[in-house]
Amino acid sequence: MANRKYVIVDTSEINTIDFSQVLETNKYNLRYNNDETQFILKYEGNQPSSLKGKTEYSFNEIKLILDDINGDWYQELEF
Repeated sequence: MANRKYVIVDTSEINTIDFSQVLETNKYNLRYNNDETQFILKYEGNQPSSLKGKTEYSFNEIKLILDDINGDWYQELEF
């Protein structure tokens, strides 16, 4: 997991993603932000060619983004 990296991608780019290069298998099991304009992908190792130029985040960095209660990604868990 130390090599796992995350990127945030605009939803408009979803058809440019080569899902064989990332850990998600298709566009139906992605984590979207609250207004569904962006999603998160994860991969291990070098940045896949379909994600070149995207900002890479570590697990701790992406968790801070997801856990920001004032941010676009925060979702309160319901039990």
